[in-house]
Amino acid sequence: MKPLEKHASFSGPEGPVVLVIMDGVGIGAGDAGDMVAKASTPNLDWLKENAIATQLKAHGLAVGMPSDDDMGNSEVGHNAIGAGRVFDQGALLVKNAVASGAIYEGEAWNELTGSLGGDSTFHFLGLLSDGNVHSHIDILLAMLTQAKEQGIKKVRVHTLLDGRDVGPTSALDYVAQLESHLSEINSSGDFDYAIASGGGRLYITMDRYDADWPMIERGWQTHVKGEGRQFANATEAIETLRAETPGVIDQDLTEFVIVRDGKPVGPIVDGDSVVLFNFRGDRAIEISRTFDEATITEFDRGPLPDVKFAGIMQYDADRQIPKRFLVSPPQIDSVLGEYLAISGKSQLAVSETQKYGHVTYFFNGNRSGKFSDASEDYVEITSDLLPFEQRPWMKAGEITDVILDSIRERKHDFIRANYPNGDMVGHTGDLLAVEISVETVDLGVGRLIEAIKAANGILIVTADHGNADEMFEVGKDGKLKLDSNGNPKSKTSHTLNPVPCFIYDPAGTAKLRLAGGADPKGVSSLAATVMTCLGQVPPEDYDDSIVEVG
Repeated sequence: MKPLEKHASFSGPEGPVVLVIMDGVGIGAGDAGDMVAKASTPNLDWLKENAIATQLKAHGLAVGMPSDDDMGNSEVGHNAIGAGRVFDQGALLVKNAVASGAIYEGEAWNELTGSLGGDSTFHFLGLLSDGNVHSHIDILLAMLTQAKEQGIKKVRVHTLLDGRDVGPTSALDYVAQLESHLSEINSSGDFDYAIASGGGRLYITMDRYDADWPMIERGWQTHVKGEGRQFANATEAIETLRAETPGVIDQDLTEFVIVRDGKPVGPIVDGDSVVLFNFRGDRAIEISRTFDEATITEFDRGPLPDVKFAGIMQYDADRQIPKRFLVSPPQIDSVLGEYLAISGKSQLAVSETQKYGHVTYFFNGNRSGKFSDASEDYVEITSDLLPFEQRPWMKAGEITDVILDSIRERKHDFIRANYPNGDMVGHTGDLLAVEISVETVDLGVGRLIEAIKAANGILIVTADHGNADEMFEVGKDGKLKLDSNGNPKSKTSHTLNPVPCFIYDPAGTAKLRLAGGADPKGVSSLAATVMTCLGQVPPEDYDDSIVEVG
């Protein structure tokens, strides 16, 4: 890997190049559910009229997902933005490994299944949906079938309810599908396959970035110890919890434990094996550490059961989390941050806790740490531990302050930042809060426009995927789906919509213009765009820059 070559006629702007990623702010249809269109966004509107403006693909094949029916997400979006090329992502790698059978031929699967004694249990833990962001139910069903074919008699499934990457109250659909599969297995011989526990993904088990370890502790108590509110089955649990809290969505449901004859059916004990079937890393790392590490300080696990644990993928290769995994993760190399580091460009990455790992770990190709301690600064602003709809402005103001300080003090050549608002608040389904979240981001962008003007830098404003742009479900006919009362059905998941890209060069020294080639390009073209705006020549294997120097 060699330093980047300098552009023959443009040495870069006087000020920094600032890349702003408005998480979850896509380009919708402008209908009643499009909170991006409904929000007051004078600064984004100004950029649309006064900057280079285009649209980018941020889903499906353009970000390494199995098909164009798959929505993008923050992990794959930041991978693609930082890598400058498209790599096959976890969803596709796992799908292919299951389809070919390679996942069952590996050492890890055979260690887990081969160690099970007569009374031991094989446990599967993960997000129960077909969102294909963190997991896919088809992968779970395939592994359950394989376990049965290998003669494994006792299996327990610990279900995390979604309501975020799929419909907000769709959990019973997936439970029914799973229960049907388990019943079929149980009817074909001396098998005992059952759901053991569950709860909403934002209440137990799926914390990230060390933001809320009590979530992990609640998950540990539920899945491992079998402690929590008891029910006869998952359907009863979900229906009861919903009735007690009208309007609650699946991601926020509290924990439940399934019992028979008054006893939990599936605590995790010595001699068992456990597979975490989520393939996305950020919300899998903490629970993996809790199973894998001899000592943790975040909470008291009690006696650590002697089990064999594996992730369906390795979620952090640098830290080897987890130690045992079924499918190798994407091998992303030669990313934007590394090229800039060896080319002598100073960098700043900033966001709040909810997306800090996206502008660092995921942006750097799933790599922990910096490429250069001397030239890189990473700033994490601690997120509030409050429901996002209660504070839709989140930490956008503080993120903007950090960027402005860097611009004023001429600290960095390249700044990348993520405003999480459109995504994190978008997942709540609260329309007013989502509208406010988009307007908050717009205010931050307005402050950056003025700073970039003063510094003669270049501002790139874009998104990693859509969310706030489509808050109601839309049918294939393009019309809003209605519920039994005639109201639009709420949508809390990401979208298949393109995302905006604005490139603003107030000084005009680069004489930037839209480049030719594929239209629209994908978000992977942003890395070459950053290099071009810095006066560097992108590597030949990078996806083409969105702009070229005049």
